[in-house]
Amino acid sequence: MQNSKLITAVLAAALLAAASAYAQESSDATQSPPPLQKKVLRAQNRQTEHAVRKALTATKGLNSSGVVVLAKNGAVTLEGSVPEESQIALAQNAAQGVAQAKSVTNRLTVKEPGN
Repeated sequence: MQNSKLITAVLAAALLAAASAYAQESSDATQSPPPLQKKVLRAQNRQTEHAVRKALTATKGLNSSGVVVLAKNGAVTLEGSVPEESQIALAQNAAQGVAQAKSVTNRLTVKEPGN
């Protein structure tokens, strides 16, 4: 009887030690940035999106009403459609001219007539 209590106590202690060691393990890759840093990154993304939208609307010959601008850490993505093929290059060039845009991915398409 005494031995079974001793074995149970030893097993419980070993289990607790293993659980606490497992809980303390952390990887830098799985940790998210602190909330303040997330807010700063979101604000920078919004500023970049705004700057690119402003550049698009200021570009002569470009109808940017169907263009969606997404930014993440300086990487800008243009999505949506424009009325003419030539406007795809205009949008790309305007976005690349924005200082905050480190890279530009152009996913614009030509809007089909009647759509």
